[in-house]
Amino acid sequence: MFRILIAELKQETATFNPAPTTYGDFQIHAGDEILRAYSETRTELAGAFDVFQKTRTDEIQIVPTIAAAAVSGGRILDAALDRLLTSILDQARRNSDVDGAYLCLHGALAGVSEVDPEGHLLTKLREILGDKPIIASIDLHAILTDRMIEAADILVPYHTYPHVDHFQTGRRAARLLIRLLRREIKPTTARIPLPMLVRGDELITATGRFGEAIGMCQVIEESAAGLAAGVIIGNPFTDVPDLQSNVIVTTDNDPELAREKAEEIGRFMWDNRELFQAQLTSIDEAIQIAESTDGLTLFSDAADATASGASGDSNAILKALLGREFSKTALLSIAPAVKTAFNAGPGTRITVPLEGTRDPDRFTPVDVAVKVERLFDGPFEYEDGSEGRPGRVAVLVAENIHILATENPVFVVGQNVFKAHGLHPEEFGVVVVKSPNGFRPWYEPIAANIVPVDAPGSTSANLKSLPFKNCVRPIFPLDENVVSPFVARDSDSSQGA
Repeated sequence: MFRILIAELKQETATFNPAPTTYGDFQIHAGDEILRAYSETRTELAGAFDVFQKTRTDEIQIVPTIAAAAVSGGRILDAALDRLLTSILDQARRNSDVDGAYLCLHGALAGVSEVDPEGHLLTKLREILGDKPIIASIDLHAILTDRMIEAADILVPYHTYPHVDHFQTGRRAARLLIRLLRREIKPTTARIPLPMLVRGDELITATGRFGEAIGMCQVIEESAAGLAAGVIIGNPFTDVPDLQSNVIVTTDNDPELAREKAEEIGRFMWDNRELFQAQLTSIDEAIQIAESTDGLTLFSDAADATASGASGDSNAILKALLGREFSKTALLSIAPAVKTAFNAGPGTRITVPLEGTRDPDRFTPVDVAVKVERLFDGPFEYEDGSEGRPGRVAVLVAENIHILATENPVFVVGQNVFKAHGLHPEEFGVVVVKSPNGFRPWYEPIAANIVPVDAPGSTSANLKSLPFKNCVRPIFPLDENVVSPFVARDSDSSQGA
């Protein structure tokens, strides 16, 4: 029987968000509690469990250790990160007699001091487990590092953006781990780094040019020699030394094929780099578009995307709506403006300062006269079945604007964050989501118009507006005349000819 260690550590860190992530921001499950918390979800862990449980019962035994996940946010405080890493590694040492390990990671964690937590974790786990198989699933927004590649036998990335293949990614990882345990495969990996940061609608894999690159990866995985392949575009808001895009291909004992295919996909991405930039609309123009649209207009406030690591307390769009006559109803969220509302109670009318406290250099609070419509205190369920923990929640109404105020930042991507609190997006003229594109599966069926808004924020798709200091340089599009990563290789080829 193969005993498989299971662990999770996930958060997408935005280093431009000044509000730090604490230990308390993580939802943590231990031991068999992980199975109870994740088995009925559509997450990577659920996908892996599905494969393991459907394998012969006398072949696989799951050894769940620690699962820790947090809403995206600012850098993780050193004490918190050390506690998380130590917890997982201590469990690994106690269970070092396992036959292999599956780690569910994001890949874009960043601590105040440690800029490569996943690389650190995988390296230490490799020291504990020796040559036993280690597989990790990662987000395609991961920051790929040498330590991660060297320590893991195979890295298995998402294939979709918006991410709708969490469950499938977990299944892919689990199947590969079983093949490794059975000694059916010998992974060989190639990586092509690309000095480019990308955003924009062409990254939508179902419709954009990026989908063609992912299609190439899927063809590789479906081939006889292919094991795993992906384009890791990185989270451009995790400003650490390894931030750039990468192609990674793993084959079964065929390093030349891995290199050839990785380079082919890398050239495709580089040749299309100009397409991977966001087209944004000013807030004023977006409001005009909404005013003239028959039906729901969806504003994508990617600059304050809690899914990308922003603070979630931008009031830029709220201020613009309050500052003009707007005939339609609007629905938006803000964190963490709830204390005054809870003190006042439901049905009261109060004037409350609405946010800008977590990111004060970008936003300042604005006093708004509101009615406290409803109050909540407790978790809700996201679309994938995982739990959202907003803390206390107040539904506030300022004339024609409904405001979901949460004590803690939450993902404002799907509709459930609103519906769980009595707000139905299809009933509004404007809904503001805090996501660059992840909202599309949930809103495209009901939205008459989708407008990516050029608002300020720590996760702005206007990359040149952000204070990069640590990422790979020179890099497109921050710098002019970035040299192709293939110039030296092409020069060598021409000289050989």
